[in-house]
Amino acid sequence: MSERTSHKISTFRKGVHPDEFKNLTCRIPSMDMPLPAEVFIPLQQHIGAPCEALVAKGDMVKTGQKIGDSSAFVTSPIHATITGKVMGVASYPHPLGAKVPMIHIKREGDEDEWELLTVPENWESASRETLQTVVREAGIVGLGGAAFPTHVKMAPPPDKPIDHFILNGCECEPFLTCDHRSMLEETDRILKGMAIMMKMLDIKDGIVGIESNKGDAIAIMKSRIEALNLNFKVQSLKVKYPQGAEKMLIDAALGRKVPAGGLPMDVGVVVNNIATALAVYEAVVDGKPLIQRMLTVTGDAINKPGNLIARIGTPFQACVDACGGLSDETSQVFMGGPMMGLVQYDLQVPTLKATSGIVCMQTSQLKNMRHYPCIQCGTCVSVCPMDLVPTRISRLAETGKYDECKEWGVFNCIECGSCAFVCPSGIPLVQWIRVGKVKTTEKQQKLKAQA
Repeated sequence: MSERTSHKISTFRKGVHPDEFKNLTCRIPSMDMPLPAEVFIPLQQHIGAPCEALVAKGDMVKTGQKIGDSSAFVTSPIHATITGKVMGVASYPHPLGAKVPMIHIKREGDEDEWELLTVPENWESASRETLQTVVREAGIVGLGGAAFPTHVKMAPPPDKPIDHFILNGCECEPFLTCDHRSMLEETDRILKGMAIMMKMLDIKDGIVGIESNKGDAIAIMKSRIEALNLNFKVQSLKVKYPQGAEKMLIDAALGRKVPAGGLPMDVGVVVNNIATALAVYEAVVDGKPLIQRMLTVTGDAINKPGNLIARIGTPFQACVDACGGLSDETSQVFMGGPMMGLVQYDLQVPTLKATSGIVCMQTSQLKNMRHYPCIQCGTCVSVCPMDLVPTRISRLAETGKYDECKEWGVFNCIECGSCAFVCPSGIPLVQWIRVGKVKTTEKQQKLKAQA
């Protein structure tokens, strides 16, 4: 396999170039948000088995206290993000649009009452197993959006040897700048978090992938890598969407193709996000579980866009208020960016571990929502980074032909939204592909149960 050199700007085939809108917040330093009066912490904020509540209504909890866990391997515990009283363990509105089980905590008492993790005196001499245990107990998941439990990713099976680690600093989604700001503000801690994860994997070769529009981040990362005497390379990447998707990033940085239906570990690579590396450092060195994260609150409908460090479980409304509130012309609010984000209908929903941003937009910035019949132009095919035929898969899902959906690669779609972005007919391609995935899975499970 060919390996890319670290000095040239690399990228992947296809993709799109949406307007960035990062200038709204990329130069604004992060701000610690005032502690919320209450938080709503979902029992499942990760891929894998949901947690069971370890507390009940009326219990007093401290910041950092573990309040939910599961005995499953693929899972991740949750922690109290404020000190206070448990008001209930019940179903509350979630950013996904449904009501899900959450732990509702109202702030009371001394916020200095933290419960910290037990950590090794020196992580460099600690065993890989010790580090994995700390990362697991800290409740760390992929903070780029996938929310895959980090301790699981750091323990690949023996038949999947890993030789490269890539730290994902692309942040290709329009509007979002929290990773960019983190790279500028927490450079050393991020790089040391990367070193901790590489020790857990027992590998030496590390790459920091950053899009070339973040020249200040590239410069400071290179400078601090040299000062800290780390064996990492900074790979400048072309500004293109979805450059931050794992498979695209691996292709751009190393020239390795993850097979259809495969995982990065199938080509000897592990990828983790900037914010995840910072969380790993804070857990292993400071003993802090994952109770907060930086997120970007932005858009032309926010009065004072910014980058907030907010406690997980904080209602969206509190984050919006901390940035001056919404303008009267607000039309749509997304969790995440406009390409892969989820439209919100209730600002009382809580921020999650994977909430990288809250984007609030006026009607003038939104794409025309009317759609028309497919004109067979093939534009969606020309931009799909997974080499799929989105219009065919979408039509098959719409007409209920789920067996054919699978044959045409519905499960290979990464739902980046590039196809819908360029579709001249405005067809909601990604939504139909998601329907195809759900219905195809349901059909497979039904057939398996009948066998």
